[in-house]
Amino acid sequence: MHADLLTSVVAGLYIHIPFCVSKCPYCSFASRPLAGQDPTGYLAAILAQARAMANHPWTRKVRFASLYVGGGTPTVYPGADLARLIESCLELLPFTAAPEISVEANPNTVTLEKLQTLRRAGVNRLSIGVQSFSDRLLTAIGRAHTAKEAHAALDLARATGFPNLNLDLIYGLPGQTLADWQTSLATAMAIGPEHLSLYELMVESDTPFGDLQRAGKLALPAEDETVAMAEAICAPLMAGGYARYEIANYSRPGYQCTQNLIYWHNDSYLGLGAGAVSSFSGLRIKTVEDPALFIKLLQAGGTPFLEAEGLPLEASFRETVIMGLRLVKGVAVRDLEQRFGLTPRAYYGAVLRKLEDQGLIEEVAGQLRLTRKGLPIANQALARLV
Repeated sequence: MHADLLTSVVAGLYIHIPFCVSKCPYCSFASRPLAGQDPTGYLAAILAQARAMANHPWTRKVRFASLYVGGGTPTVYPGADLARLIESCLELLPFTAAPEISVEANPNTVTLEKLQTLRRAGVNRLSIGVQSFSDRLLTAIGRAHTAKEAHAALDLARATGFPNLNLDLIYGLPGQTLADWQTSLATAMAIGPEHLSLYELMVESDTPFGDLQRAGKLALPAEDETVAMAEAICAPLMAGGYARYEIANYSRPGYQCTQNLIYWHNDSYLGLGAGAVSSFSGLRIKTVEDPALFIKLLQAGGTPFLEAEGLPLEASFRETVIMGLRLVKGVAVRDLEQRFGLTPRAYYGAVLRKLEDQGLIEEVAGQLRLTRKGLPIANQALARLV
């Protein structure tokens, strides 16, 4: 019984591959072009980190329900290299009986052989960053693939037998119209992935797009057209058998992303690789972002951690509320009370009552959640609960 208790915590494993074919001008993630880097040494360093973490007391108390290889573009690597990385992590670390194993890919970096190799290694979920089915818009956002390559990659994924396929699309792109967005949505639904991630373009200040915006040279759609794009999503997807389970994510029944649910529930996760973040039962630790430094530290037998943050109880409570409210079903009030000894109603008081009076948040059957009115303006509503 004691052993069962020690392994009762479910967590997620994230592996960060920071390399891409090229860096998109809107991207603010910890990524960089592959040229001039040490890709083989980087994977060896990740495995060294995984071996070190396999012996950590925290790791021995969890079971990983998911393994997510993201980036960057993991599929810039040969399939055999990624397969060895995944298989080694599955051997080194404790996993549940049937974990979700995801790999992110860009359309111009996949081949039939590579996908077959990943499938044999146990990858059961493929996430393809299509972003748009319009060549004009792909060029406008600096993507290195074409619409034809996107269709070819999705066909290969189906031919290889991946049981769970996610497709990423972005709206609010420079030069994009409502009709453009509706065409991309219809094209995606015709392909029939199990999961769709549909994001509004966010222009971050530390990107080339941020520079263009400050210079007045970024021709984004008008706000009302972007709102119309967001409003055009739900009805056709629901009619097509998809359910919205998070602000930007839709899935067929049984295909919600396990790794992302771990994040939104503010549960524990281990991050391997340069720039990855871990949350060890609430202790947040960030790894150095420079791949060369990451490799050097691991080769020297050191730890690659850059900084750690242990949130006070009330800050962790607020973060858990905000993350949970991203889910359509919201966050369970009873779970919050058991976990933190706090409830939203007692903690937020008049702030929460005002959000309820405005029809943005509601409590139904013990779940605090955003309303239909609140979901489209989630960022503004949640900002008041920080």
